[in-house]
Amino acid sequence: MTAAVETSPRVYGVIAEYDDPEHLVAAARAAHEAGYRKLDAYSPFPVHGLSEALDLRRTGVPSIVLIGGLVGAAAGFGLQHFTAVINYPLNIGGRADLSWPAFIPITFEIAILCAGFAAAFGMILLNGLPRPHHPVFNADGFDRVTRDGFFLCIEAEDPKFDPESVHAFLQSTDAKSVSTVEHSYDVAQS
Repeated sequence: MTAAVETSPRVYGVIAEYDDPEHLVAAARAAHEAGYRKLDAYSPFPVHGLSEALDLRRTGVPSIVLIGGLVGAAAGFGLQHFTAVINYPLNIGGRADLSWPAFIPITFEIAILCAGFAAAFGMILLNGLPRPHHPVFNADGFDRVTRDGFFLCIEAEDPKFDPESVHAFLQSTDAKSVSTVEHSYDVAQS
């Protein structure tokens, strides 16, 4: 029994290119007001007001960083407590075994280290990385996004998505060009 692999295109969404960031923000705001929720914008630099126009929700990265910092602080303090109080107690100058003010610098440094690692790994995981290829890379002219291109994509996963109506809507937002984004996937057949 041999499995045949067939490559068939599937629509990812409809993407529009704009001349400047002001048109991109206006189009994103209009798309959100029209009821589209699965949309994303791409630009060569951060655009003021774009995240508000897209109505992006807050991420979980701050919570991940807080948890990482607290775990790091507890681990740093716990390690110092174990070594100085339980495993190898030394009576130096008549001080108490648990002299917590001496533990603060290391506790702080380990907390910052663990919070930094949590931020990096949390960001990577929440962004769905590593992802070497994204379907919008197939869009015409998308290679200009790193120089002077401003793009708005309404994804096919949007409940209100209809390719013709989305195409017409994006054309009405003074887009320079509008195209359908397709991506290929393999379908195994037996």
